[in-house]
Amino acid sequence: MSAETGLVVREMRPDELLFVETIHATAFDGIDEAQLTKAVIESGHETISVVAAHDGFLVGHALFSALDGPERGLALGPVAVAPDRQGAGVGARLINFGLELARERGWRSVFVLGDPHYYGRFGFRPDLARGADVSWAGPAFQALELVPGALQGWQGPLVYPEPFAALPE
Repeated sequence: MSAETGLVVREMRPDELLFVETIHATAFDGIDEAQLTKAVIESGHETISVVAAHDGFLVGHALFSALDGPERGLALGPVAVAPDRQGAGVGARLINFGLELARERGWRSVFVLGDPHYYGRFGFRPDLARGADVSWAGPAFQALELVPGALQGWQGPLVYPEPFAALPE
Protein backbone atom coordinates (compact mmCIF):
# COMPACT_ATOMS: atom_id res chain seq x y z
CA MET A 1 0.00 0.00 0.00
CA SER A 2 1.11 3.55 -0.55
CA ALA A 3 1.48 6.19 2.12
CA GLU A 4 -1.78 7.57 3.49
CA THR A 5 -2.96 10.80 1.89
CA GLY A 6 -5.32 13.06 3.78
CA LEU A 7 -4.00 11.75 7.06
CA VAL A 8 -3.78 14.18 9.98
CA VAL A 9 -1.41 13.31 12.83
CA ARG A 10 -1.82 15.30 16.04
CA GLU A 11 -1.96 15.01 19.82
CA MET A 12 -4.85 13.08 21.29
CA ARG A 13 -7.67 15.00 22.98
CA PRO A 14 -9.02 13.70 26.31
CA ASP A 15 -12.46 13.01 24.81
CA GLU A 16 -10.90 10.56 22.31
CA LEU A 17 -9.76 7.91 24.78
CA LEU A 18 -12.63 5.50 24.03
CA PHE A 19 -11.82 5.65 20.31
CA VAL A 20 -8.14 5.07 21.04
CA GLU A 21 -9.01 2.03 23.17
CA THR A 22 -11.06 0.63 20.29
CA ILE A 23 -8.14 1.04 17.88
CA HIS A 24 -5.83 -0.87 20.23
CA ALA A 25 -8.38 -3.63 20.86
CA THR A 26 -8.95 -4.23 17.15
CA ALA A 27 -5.30 -3.86 16.11
CA PHE A 28 -4.11 -6.36 18.72
CA ASP A 29 -7.21 -8.59 18.62
CA GLY A 30 -7.61 -8.28 22.38
CA ILE A 31 -7.98 -5.86 25.23
CA ASP A 32 -4.59 -5.96 27.02
CA GLU A 33 -3.03 -3.08 25.05
CA ALA A 34 -6.31 -1.12 25.14
CA GLN A 35 -6.49 -1.43 28.93
CA LEU A 36 -2.80 -0.58 29.27
CA THR A 37 -3.16 2.56 27.17
CA LYS A 38 -6.21 3.71 29.13
CA ALA A 39 -4.55 2.99 32.49
CA VAL A 40 -1.34 4.87 31.65
CA ILE A 41 -3.21 7.90 30.31
CA GLU A 42 -5.71 8.00 33.18
CA SER A 43 -3.01 7.53 35.83
CA GLY A 44 -1.80 11.06 35.17
CA HIS A 45 1.61 9.70 34.21
CA GLU A 46 3.48 12.12 31.96
CA THR A 47 2.83 11.05 28.37
CA ILE A 48 2.87 12.08 24.77
CA SER A 49 -0.21 10.58 23.16
CA VAL A 50 -0.63 11.01 19.40
CA VAL A 51 -3.39 9.99 17.00
CA ALA A 52 -3.83 9.68 13.26
CA ALA A 53 -7.16 10.73 11.77
CA HIS A 54 -8.48 10.19 8.27
CA ASP A 55 -11.67 11.96 7.19
CA GLY A 56 -12.33 12.79 10.83
CA PHE A 57 -12.08 9.18 12.05
CA LEU A 58 -9.22 8.01 14.27
CA VAL A 59 -7.21 5.24 12.61
CA GLY A 60 -4.07 5.06 14.75
CA HIS A 61 -2.49 5.88 18.10
CA ALA A 62 0.98 5.88 19.67
CA LEU A 63 1.78 6.34 23.33
CA PHE A 64 5.05 7.60 24.77
CA SER A 65 5.27 7.49 28.59
CA ALA A 66 7.87 8.74 31.04
CA LEU A 67 10.26 6.22 32.55
CA ASP A 68 12.24 6.14 35.76
CA GLY A 69 15.81 5.51 34.68
CA PRO A 70 17.92 7.66 32.44
CA GLU A 71 17.30 11.38 32.61
CA ARG A 72 14.20 12.35 30.58
CA GLY A 73 13.62 8.87 29.11
CA LEU A 74 10.40 7.69 27.46
CA ALA A 75 8.89 4.34 26.58
CA LEU A 76 7.26 3.99 23.17
CA GLY A 77 4.27 1.70 23.08
CA PRO A 78 1.79 0.56 22.50
CA VAL A 79 1.42 1.70 18.90
CA ALA A 80 -1.75 0.63 17.10
CA VAL A 81 -3.23 1.15 13.66
CA ALA A 82 -6.72 0.06 12.62
CA PRO A 83 -6.44 -3.25 10.73
CA ASP A 84 -7.75 -1.80 7.46
CA ARG A 85 -5.05 0.94 7.56
CA GLN A 86 -2.06 -1.23 8.43
CA GLY A 87 0.79 -1.28 5.94
CA ALA A 88 0.04 2.23 4.67
CA GLY A 89 2.61 4.16 6.71
CA VAL A 90 0.25 5.31 9.47
CA GLY A 91 2.38 3.80 12.25
CA ALA A 92 5.53 5.44 10.89
CA ARG A 93 3.80 8.83 10.75
CA LEU A 94 2.63 8.44 14.36
CA ILE A 95 6.09 7.43 15.60
CA ASN A 96 7.88 10.20 13.72
CA PHE A 97 5.43 12.82 14.98
CA GLY A 98 5.74 11.56 18.57
CA LEU A 99 9.54 11.57 18.36
CA GLU A 100 9.46 15.13 17.03
CA LEU A 101 7.27 16.25 19.95
CA ALA A 102 9.55 14.45 22.40
CA ARG A 103 12.62 16.27 21.05
CA GLU A 104 10.82 19.63 21.21
CA ARG A 105 9.82 18.97 24.84
CA GLY A 106 13.31 18.11 26.03
CA TRP A 107 13.13 14.33 26.23
CA ARG A 108 16.54 12.74 25.79
CA SER A 109 15.91 9.06 24.93
CA VAL A 110 13.17 6.60 23.98
CA PHE A 111 13.03 2.84 24.61
CA VAL A 112 10.91 0.32 22.70
CA LEU A 113 10.33 -3.43 22.68
CA GLY A 114 9.59 -4.52 19.12
CA ASP A 115 10.83 -5.70 15.76
CA PRO A 116 14.41 -4.43 15.30
CA HIS A 117 13.96 -4.18 11.52
CA TYR A 118 10.86 -1.98 11.87
CA TYR A 119 12.08 0.25 14.69
CA GLY A 120 15.61 0.42 13.28
CA ARG A 121 14.19 2.62 10.51
CA PHE A 122 13.63 5.33 13.12
CA GLY A 123 17.14 5.00 14.58
CA PHE A 124 16.37 2.61 17.46
CA ARG A 125 19.30 0.30 18.26
CA PRO A 126 19.60 -2.67 20.64
CA ASP A 127 23.12 -1.64 21.74
CA LEU A 128 21.76 1.65 23.13
CA ALA A 129 19.40 -0.28 25.43
CA ARG A 130 22.05 -2.62 26.87
CA GLY A 131 22.51 -0.52 30.00
CA ALA A 132 18.88 -1.01 31.02
CA ASP A 133 18.18 -3.57 33.71
CA VAL A 134 14.90 -5.13 32.49
CA SER A 135 13.66 -8.72 32.32
CA TRP A 136 12.90 -8.48 28.59
CA ALA A 137 16.40 -7.40 27.52
CA GLY A 138 17.50 -8.80 24.18
CA PRO A 139 17.69 -7.90 20.50
CA ALA A 140 14.06 -6.69 20.37
CA PHE A 141 14.64 -4.21 23.20
CA GLN A 142 16.05 -1.02 21.70
CA ALA A 143 16.66 2.63 22.42
CA LEU A 144 17.01 5.86 20.52
CA GLU A 145 18.98 8.88 21.68
CA LEU A 146 17.05 12.07 20.97
CA VAL A 147 20.07 13.94 22.29
CA PRO A 148 23.39 12.49 21.07
CA GLY A 149 25.19 10.72 23.91
CA ALA A 150 22.13 10.76 26.20
CA LEU A 151 22.58 7.08 27.09
CA GLN A 152 26.38 7.01 27.02
CA GLY A 153 27.60 5.38 30.21
CA TRP A 154 24.09 5.02 31.63
CA GLN A 155 23.08 1.75 33.21
CA GLY A 156 20.58 0.75 35.82
CA PRO A 157 16.97 -0.21 36.38
CA LEU A 158 14.44 1.04 33.87
CA VAL A 159 11.04 1.40 35.52
CA TYR A 160 7.93 1.63 33.37
CA PRO A 161 4.67 3.19 34.61
CA GLU A 162 2.81 0.90 37.02
CA PRO A 163 0.10 -0.20 34.51
CA PHE A 164 2.78 -2.00 32.45
CA ALA A 165 3.25 -4.47 35.35
CA ALA A 166 -0.27 -5.80 34.74
CA LEU A 167 0.60 -7.00 31.21
CA PRO A 168 0.91 -10.77 30.77
CA GLU A 169 4.51 -11.90 30.15
